[in-house]
Amino acid sequence: MSRTKNTVDTSKLALDYSRYYQGKMQTIPKVPVTSLNDFSIWYTPGVAAVSLAVAKDPDLSFEFTNRWNMLCILTDGSRVLGLGDIGPEGSLPVMEGKALIYKYLGGVDAVPVPISAHDPEKMIEFAVNIEPAFGAIHLEDIASPKCFQILDELKRKLNIPVWHDDQQGTAGVILAGLYNSLILTHRKIEDSRIVLMGAGAANIAAAKLMISAGAKPGNIILVDSKGILHPEREDMDRMMLQNKWKYELALTTNSERREGGIDEAAEGADALIAASKPGPNVLSKTTLRKMNKDAILFALSNPVPEIWPKEAKEAGIRIVATGRSDFPNQVNNSLIFPSVIRGVLDVKSKAIPDEVIVAAAKELAAYAEKNGSLTDEHILPTMMDWAIYPLVASAVGETCVKLGISRIKLTKREIRERAKEIIEKSQKMIGALQKSNLIEPTSKVRRQGRNNRRN
Repeated sequence: MSRTKNTVDTSKLALDYSRYYQGKMQTIPKVPVTSLNDFSIWYTPGVAAVSLAVAKDPDLSFEFTNRWNMLCILTDGSRVLGLGDIGPEGSLPVMEGKALIYKYLGGVDAVPVPISAHDPEKMIEFAVNIEPAFGAIHLEDIASPKCFQILDELKRKLNIPVWHDDQQGTAGVILAGLYNSLILTHRKIEDSRIVLMGAGAANIAAAKLMISAGAKPGNIILVDSKGILHPEREDMDRMMLQNKWKYELALTTNSERREGGIDEAAEGADALIAASKPGPNVLSKTTLRKMNKDAILFALSNPVPEIWPKEAKEAGIRIVATGRSDFPNQVNNSLIFPSVIRGVLDVKSKAIPDEVIVAAAKELAAYAEKNGSLTDEHILPTMMDWAIYPLVASAVGETCVKLGISRIKLTKREIRERAKEIIEKSQKMIGALQKSNLIEPTSKVRRQGRNNRRN
């Protein structure tokens, strides 16, 4: 089956299934209800004692309610991956999908919250106002550069972790893939020359995280649609006013002060991280041949990478990764975001600094190396490697405890066992609902569709 036909078939099934199931998520009780008398405990009059205790000590909301496991997935739908600005209603199916992954892979109770407030200040105000209901906030599919402002402000104002998956999630999984690619090509991050093609949310965050992980700013070059970032670019004044995050990197990276485009940037590079626009033919073989021997390429645009992996290999690239599951080396946020949020929730952390993301990336990368599966075509685990999620969660939680930003102190082993138990319980619950047909099988939907077509 061709990839185009497979995409068409998947899209049709997604529409059919969505109409039948009417959404991907629902809420169900977690306490027993055997008679009406139980409501006197779970609700009035018994609940008053719980409310008074929490009012006296708000941190008890993490113990007496489900706040400890509640995540808000907040978006305005202004930059949905591959679809653009489709608005809050259009983004809701994507947010539900994210919530499904959170529940299955991380055991996290995530609530999709698309809002019609597109102004950054209004989104910030909304997040501040809903803080008491959640243990963490996940920002998703928000256009650049306002996504930077929203994340920075919320990290400053809120006393719970804030995570922007298009920044921190993408940067974290890129760093994990880069760690193992550098091991395979006998390089160190502090000595490597790294080019980032595209200067949106993903690559700006990736550049900052690489620097936190030990990369030298001068060895990093960013290239946007107007060329290489450098301090003498004619649009620096406008950049300073409109995108201070890109401006700061223009000042601190590219110590050679190279000018030009991707060809000039790629000369002598060890790794090229492309997160620009869907291909193919966004990157050429000619450009890739300018890189060093045993070079590394992440072509991450979806649904079509900047260059097909086969062509990149023909150009001499040793390790090629994409964002797709039908090629080797998928670099996908789903490998990291369920674990990070699981980890910060389990220690009731107040924040997610870069040190936490670096720890997550190192643990994720180490899994492939420790299990003897690290090769040029297997630089990262896949979503089917269930063991990675509690392992990464434990590295995250341990780092939060060491940094003094957790509300409780647990050992790495305690965090790992707790995460494992929560994730397994979540998957068993979903399995039990499927086995009992309370979640109906998709085969029933397909049969119904065939019957409708016959009639």
